[in-house]
Amino acid sequence: MINCIIVDDEDHAIEVIQHYLKSVAAIQITATFTNPIDALSFLSSNPVDLIFLDIHMPEISGIDFIQTMNNKDVQVILTTAYKEFATAGFDLDVVDYLVKPIPLPRFLQAINKAQKIINTKKVHPPVKHQDDDYFMVKTEAKGKMLKINIAEIDFIEGMKNYIAFHHNGIRTLALLTMKDVEERLPKAQFIRVQKSFIVALNKITSIDGNRIILKGISAEILIGETYRKDFLDMMKQKLLL
Repeated sequence: MINCIIVDDEDHAIEVIQHYLKSVAAIQITATFTNPIDALSFLSSNPVDLIFLDIHMPEISGIDFIQTMNNKDVQVILTTAYKEFATAGFDLDVVDYLVKPIPLPRFLQAINKAQKIINTKKVHPPVKHQDDDYFMVKTEAKGKMLKINIAEIDFIEGMKNYIAFHHNGIRTLALLTMKDVEERLPKAQFIRVQKSFIVALNKITSIDGNRIILKGISAEILIGETYRKDFLDMMKQKLLL
């Protein structure tokens, strides 16, 4: 069973999602909130797999809500009447972005995506070694798990429901999300620089404006606006004045 909460400052919007979820037996509504502050408090002490989250709310925005959450494992489906927030939402690795009024077929499409991600994480979590020098991942080949040496990772690329490890001159696809990997990598060694890329700090050879150049890699990676400040702050710590 997937536990979910609904966060929206409009009661009618909550009622629509509640009505739609009556036809989805695998998802249980744990609570609903019109105040996002109350929802954050609830998340701190209650297990939740999925959040239906409005973006435009008076107390804090849905984007701020995601950035404030302590539990980064929870999946988020954004709901809003404002299409212009879509880019910011996907920069935060949400499952989907639904524009109100939400058609039922589009809602069910988002539900299917969320169920696949959540169920995959529950059944096939990545196995991490105690010494933190490698971990095992389930690859796209059925029944095959592969060892990834953390020291050999150059960068990690998000590809819809898969991620690609670029390591030791090869690319390995794994059925994971960017959040799965980001939470398990040593924070002192890796940093997320945009929605679809995490880079190894020791593989960075130069930064040219908005471009990151990695050692031995011909491709250039651009810094996403959402992640730019954190990345530059970390680089400044290494700067010799």
